[in-house]
Amino acid sequence: MSAVLLPWRGDDVDWDAFDAHLQRTVDAGLIPAVNMDTGYVHLLDDATKQQVLRRVEPPFVASALDVDDAVAVREHGGVPIVFPSPATQDVVPAYERIAAGVDRFYGFELSPVFHPDGRIWDLDTFRRVLDIPQCAGAKHSSLHRQPEWDRLALRDVHRPDFMVLTGNDLAIDMVMWGSDYLLGLSTFAPDLFARRDALWAAGDPAFHELNDALQDLGNLAFRPPVPAYRHSAAMFLRLRGWLDVDDVPPTQPRRPASDRDILRTMLDRLESLA
Repeated sequence: MSAVLLPWRGDDVDWDAFDAHLQRTVDAGLIPAVNMDTGYVHLLDDATKQQVLRRVEPPFVASALDVDDAVAVREHGGVPIVFPSPATQDVVPAYERIAAGVDRFYGFELSPVFHPDGRIWDLDTFRRVLDIPQCAGAKHSSLHRQPEWDRLALRDVHRPDFMVLTGNDLAIDMVMWGSDYLLGLSTFAPDLFARRDALWAAGDPAFHELNDALQDLGNLAFRPPVPAYRHSAAMFLRLRGWLDVDDVPPTQPRRPASDRDILRTMLDRLESLA
């Protein structure tokens, strides 16, 4: 699954660029995730979020802040993922309420370095989430390996079908330990992530070199301040010829212009491996 960047032009959404990148993601064989942190969900009003949902076709994932949001996502044919908010800080009761309203959804642990409402659960909370049958999996975005390994171990014992969706853009090889993924980094290069995945599935050792090159990109893009990765994504997509501008919303952090030269070097390496 790929958290799709919502491209920006000046002070508004670049809808044509979003449609094109959404299609690019689908064509690569990845499941798009919309209205996520990568899609500036914290800045969008309800009308804009609904506009995003109208532009995406199943299968897809989309954030939900409460039961009503979750139902709306299901009505559009998607699977809701519970974006952290003050309303869901008491995780298990909040998820039980959502489970009463929809048949399938994902949980979401998000480090506060991404979003001020983010929260990483303790292991007991994760264990209790496993007992909610409508919760099919959970995205883990702590940016650390050990807590994800701990969750995989609990998952394997108590509910093997539960999907641990890595959001660790600093360790995208977590797929080697049994995680699936829902990454923001994959929106930089959905085609190359799809190729990486195919190499891993085939047991082809070329997986490792391509994965290393993608990880270098992640290390640059997701350095502090972490939310500026969205500007890194726009810069990279512009270098690929997929965006006309690399704007971000006016209030959001930006990367220095000098990053473009580094990103170009990384793109050259990735293209040599494609």
